[in-house]
Amino acid sequence: MTNHEKNVAKMEKKQRILETGLISEHFPKVSSIVINMTNYHKGINPVLIVRTCNFWPNSHAYFNIECLSKNCVDGGFDLDQVITMMIENHQNSGKGELVCDGSSLPSDHSHINFKVTIQYIE
Repeated sequence: MTNHEKNVAKMEKKQRILETGLISEHFPKVSSIVINMTNYHKGINPVLIVRTCNFWPNSHAYFNIECLSKNCVDGGFDLDQVITMMIENHQNSGKGELVCDGSSLPSDHSHINFKVTIQYIE
């Protein structure tokens, strides 16, 4: 992928994020969303990284977390449906596992274990 193609992809992603709108617009009763993840990849040492993503009412409602695999261009972990269902059911926490949805590498190149914690405005 050339630098120009990478820049175009970054700009398209920024536009998608802006188009999602704010959490306060979509989910006015939510005060925070925290996603704790452990990324795994194929290899000798399977744990890639542990990370946390925090979302507030003024954050964009874009819950597609980037894949950290070096050569993964179009992949990620789409937590949008998970979080939307949790909010619709007024759940405070949930956990699961997702495989990277990228098409540029083998389907099992990366996966995450995640825990989502949602706090609501009382």
